[in-house]
Amino acid sequence: MDSRRAWLVWGVGVFAYLIAVTQRTSFGIAGLQATERFNASASALSAFTVIQLLVYAVLQIPVGVLVDRFGPRVMIASGAALMTIGEIQLAAATSVPGGVVGRVFVGAGDAMTFIAVIRLIPVWFPARRAPLLTQLTGQLGQFGQLISIAPFAIVLHVWGWSPAFLGLAALALLSCVLAAALVRNAPEVPAVTPVPSGIKETAQDLARAWLQPGTRLGMWSHFTTQFAGTVFIMTWGYPFLVSGQGLDAAQASVVLSLFVVVGLVCGPLLGGWVGRHPLRRSTMVLAVTLAIAAAWGAVLLYPGHAPLWLLVVLVLALALGGPASMIGFDFARTYNPSHRIGTATGIVNVGGFVASLVTMYVVGLILDLLNNSGFSGGHLYSLDSFRIALSFQFVIIAFGTVAVIAARREVRRRMALAGEFVPPLRIALADNQRRRTQFRSERRAERAHRKGADAGPPLSLPAAPSLSAKDDPALPVDDAR
Repeated sequence: MDSRRAWLVWGVGVFAYLIAVTQRTSFGIAGLQATERFNASASALSAFTVIQLLVYAVLQIPVGVLVDRFGPRVMIASGAALMTIGEIQLAAATSVPGGVVGRVFVGAGDAMTFIAVIRLIPVWFPARRAPLLTQLTGQLGQFGQLISIAPFAIVLHVWGWSPAFLGLAALALLSCVLAAALVRNAPEVPAVTPVPSGIKETAQDLARAWLQPGTRLGMWSHFTTQFAGTVFIMTWGYPFLVSGQGLDAAQASVVLSLFVVVGLVCGPLLGGWVGRHPLRRSTMVLAVTLAIAAAWGAVLLYPGHAPLWLLVVLVLALALGGPASMIGFDFARTYNPSHRIGTATGIVNVGGFVASLVTMYVVGLILDLLNNSGFSGGHLYSLDSFRIALSFQFVIIAFGTVAVIAARREVRRRMALAGEFVPPLRIALADNQRRRTQFRSERRAERAHRKGADAGPPLSLPAAPSLSAKDDPALPVDDAR
């Protein structure tokens, strides 16, 4: 564990996830071109991503079970192969049904990747590294968004639809080859790999993972923090910034690229914080949720086009949801035994993507209804229509927040029965402040002690011995000076 080979295996896994994120987010950048290529309405356009995420969400639990059964290597390579097929299909598609078939393959391949990569971490690295590496996996994978925003967008605009998506297929094929060649399920492969006995045992493991309140807390944490950023980056963010807020394509691309920057900066910090304060993970989830809701409220209520700085604040808040959603996987890891981590991770990962696909579809449906009613004035993506449609997110945020609080209460109730009590936040903060004050006071006393000891006897009395903190530790600090 924690060897050079471990870092190589994890690095290949992260690369596979990065490519999966590229496949996942590319259609959001191609949204306007897809409208023209397929002659699609807003609800039809959202159906591409909704169906993709529906496949992703439906497969999460089965994939989690399969990862526990067959190991990450097979699942990562198989997922990359499916994404290759999907992108080739999408490159050739000229109708909505043909494009949807391609996105179904992409969603299925994407579904196999992240859970398998996360499953590698506790096998190849010690537990103390797990929170940070989980965050790094999620955030390094978001570099795939940069590939969508920059190289893919350039190829799409210069060479057209088919070459752009064939390029994505080539990246997925490279990921498949690397995973098959370099990824291993564990440092030492046993002679006989243990396999669950059958469907009954698998169903029992699934039931145990779901009945564990820590797993449900992870799922609702992921549900509440992840969906707003996913909806923005995958479907409605680019049209909202360009058609709704009046930014040009270059400005919108730069603003969207902030997702990756914020994740890279905040992900490791949040991972370190989670490692130091494991009893306050749900508090961080609720704080990030509040920040997302406040940012959306400010943008949607702003009269006219929001200033660029406010849109940047919105993207920064949404980007925080990515690292915060990784806390859900930490709940799955700490509240489940190692042989059930894949299954529990699959349950957690369902949360955010169910919320995302529901929101994506409802926003598209509302935009179409407003356009058909004449409210949009003949402009499907008008700012006022976006204001109404995107307000649906507050319903999901409210529902998720209530679910997080309920699950947290159950977790803490069980902890109390086991003799572990979580003090209220205000008491914990006051205690932390008291300890910090005490620590600073002790450090000042120690520095004064050393300063008095280093000063030596006064020059005016060279022969007389002088007391110092070193000679008499009970001497007051001021006198020791």
